[in-house]
Amino acid sequence: MHVTETKPAGTALESLCVNTIRTLAMDAVQAANSGHPGTPMAMAPVGYVLWNEFLRFDPDDPIWPDRDRFVLSMGHASMLLYSLLHLAGVKAVNAEYERVGTLSVSLDDIKRFRQLDSRCAGHPEYRWTSGVETTTGPLGQGYATSVGMAIASKWMAATYNRPGFDLFGYDVYALGGDGCMMEGAASEAASLAGHLHLDNLCWIYDNNRITIEGSTGWAFSEDVATRFLAYGWNVVRVGDANDLDMVRRAFRVFKETHGRPTLIIVDSHIGYGSGKQDTHTAHGEPLGEEEIKRTKKFYGWPEEARFLVPAEVLGAFKVGLGARGRRLRGDWMLRFERYRAAHPDLAAQTLAIQKRELPAGWDSEIPTFPPDPKGVAGRDAGGKVLNAIAKRLPWLVGGAADLAPSTKTRLTFDGAGDFSPPRELFDAHGPRTTLGWNGRNFHFGIRELAMGSILNGMSLSKVRPFGSGFFVFSDFSRPAIRLAAIMEIPVIYVFTHDSIGVGEDGPTHQPIEHLVALRAIPGLIVLRPGDANEVAEAWRFVMTLRHKPACLVLSRQAMPTLDREIFAPASGVAKGAYVLACAAKDGRPEVILMASGTELGTAVEAFQMLKDKGLRPRVVSVPSWELFEDQNEAYKESVLPARVTARVSIEAGSTMGWERFVGHSGVSIGMRTFGASAPLKELQKKFGFTSAAVVEAALRQIELNRESRTTW
Repeated sequence: MHVTETKPAGTALESLCVNTIRTLAMDAVQAANSGHPGTPMAMAPVGYVLWNEFLRFDPDDPIWPDRDRFVLSMGHASMLLYSLLHLAGVKAVNAEYERVGTLSVSLDDIKRFRQLDSRCAGHPEYRWTSGVETTTGPLGQGYATSVGMAIASKWMAATYNRPGFDLFGYDVYALGGDGCMMEGAASEAASLAGHLHLDNLCWIYDNNRITIEGSTGWAFSEDVATRFLAYGWNVVRVGDANDLDMVRRAFRVFKETHGRPTLIIVDSHIGYGSGKQDTHTAHGEPLGEEEIKRTKKFYGWPEEARFLVPAEVLGAFKVGLGARGRRLRGDWMLRFERYRAAHPDLAAQTLAIQKRELPAGWDSEIPTFPPDPKGVAGRDAGGKVLNAIAKRLPWLVGGAADLAPSTKTRLTFDGAGDFSPPRELFDAHGPRTTLGWNGRNFHFGIRELAMGSILNGMSLSKVRPFGSGFFVFSDFSRPAIRLAAIMEIPVIYVFTHDSIGVGEDGPTHQPIEHLVALRAIPGLIVLRPGDANEVAEAWRFVMTLRHKPACLVLSRQAMPTLDREIFAPASGVAKGAYVLACAAKDGRPEVILMASGTELGTAVEAFQMLKDKGLRPRVVSVPSWELFEDQNEAYKESVLPARVTARVSIEAGSTMGWERFVGHSGVSIGMRTFGASAPLKELQKKFGFTSAAVVEAALRQIELNRESRTTW
């Protein structure tokens, strides 16, 4: 394969800056004996030009709200980002949003690349290293997440900017490679970005035609430029990554482009001092000491030097990025103080957004649902609660993957509107928005994976986003949900049609293993409320989360609304599980029935039938395993006393995991197969979700418990 000249074309100081980035990457990967040196070396000229000449970013304040965002979608090239963070002198910020005065990435961190507790993890990690805007691991996710950031910029500008006060309007840059271009997440997000005319979004594509297996020719031969033109993007080509003037010209084109996002295709070849290119060293292995020496010699670099950072390079970044960012942020802070004097309420909202705080009275209109044996569907109750909260929380925004009419997640109050570009950007056949960029209803299209990534980008920009869809389609969103949990950001998912209650749509649309799959994600809160008031309390709890994503799993069919004068208050939802009712006056039940969601009503019916038989049942509502596990042992014992081993769980999903609550001798009524296509009542009878089946199981448990005591 042809290897191009790898020396950057530019001044001696520019060459020194670029080669410092390259040699730091080589040395760090070699010291770790692990990592990817090729792409950081190839893209060093692009990173240098973008950061030192174009990025609106203050190294002293990496969380300045109107900073430009830089996302490294190909996270395996992390040493490019870590080198830039170090050379730029980006300062660390702690969990309380305080600047602590130390470097986010020190030279010692780089020397300990990929080692335990180093700020330079194998792939960039949000909240661990200041200046890292998002956690990127799976390829394409960074690209998709950047779309959410660009959306948030447009929304914040339209919502909070006022004449004479342009507070928001940052640009978003994302750097990815061939792998990102192959992943569906990027394709879905690019399609939506083009549709939305996000002209504040710039993707940089490292077109080096190499993947782990070898040449991209094995699996990837499409015309990427033409594809993106079809998406509605502006496409610019840089024929040589080392031509700094050509790179500058491309970024200027982006800044001058209106009405379209921009893709900059950068042609690069990874070449080393020996003139060889190797797939494995390009993507997943150190170069080796001898190859590093030859490459450094080629750069005119001291061959024996390790982690060398010339003072002139640090000075160049201070004069470039540092001075520009300090000036821009200083001007912004003065402008914000004038804005606060002129628009105090709006200014207070923007500060609350940045700190993830809730305004006073945000929950004052959450409805209380009266007792009703016919009940309310979880999705219907959820829609009412969502609208009640959103009216009082202006930065709660979101939508659905083309399913808002079914998930009941459309915001319907006056002024909510739809998020879309200004009318002049739509063609004659496009929809007409009732608001524009400041609309609060989002239309993600049938793109569940991209929706999840976009929600992450919006949350990273500090607005409070929600997204919705059918529960069975959470499979599509799961990679993005997992990243939200890793990043500890409070994205909200509303999943409806939560069980075989979907009915005639059949097994392809009936979620079975999905509760288990989501419950398996560390740091994710999953709530499956059992009546309308539990839905309200689930929303109330979720809104208080600042560092955890949550999934609200709601029913399509009606659930009886329980009389809370008879049953325990629904506020018990916040503890994950609570005693809904107990027929034992001494608090010593004979059998415990546990249920979530629609099956809670079935458990209540069985409770009454057992009580009528003179037995002492207890019914426990279990909307969230995660919240219950977080309670202290005394509380958990009060709900599920160890001495009561006669236990039955009822949930229309996989039974996997329920053994932690029912114990070795208990029984779980649930799904052990996929569902079937039939009316709901027939499905409930077929799979055992009836009060009669629960009573039968409870009686067996009581009898087994008595026999066990007799035997002992």
